[in-house]
Amino acid sequence: MAKTVFDVLLERINDDIARSKDFMAGGGPKDFTQYREAVGVVRGLEACKQYVEDLSRNYLDNDDD
Repeated sequence: MAKTVFDVLLERINDDIARSKDFMAGGGPKDFTQYREAVGVVRGLEACKQYVEDLSRNYLDNDDD
C-alpha cells in the first residue's frame, strides 16, 4: 500500500520525537531550562501526532462513503 501524506507526517514526527528523547537521554541538556524545553518539544510533538492520527482516521472513515 502506498504511503499517504499522513504516514509521511507521522514518520517525521516520530523521528523528531526520537531525536529529542535521544538528546535528553544522552545528557544533551546542560541545565534544567534546556531539559524543560526538550520535554516541551516532545509533549508538543506527541500532541501533533495525535492530531494527525485523528485527522487520518476521520479522512479514511469519510473516504468509505
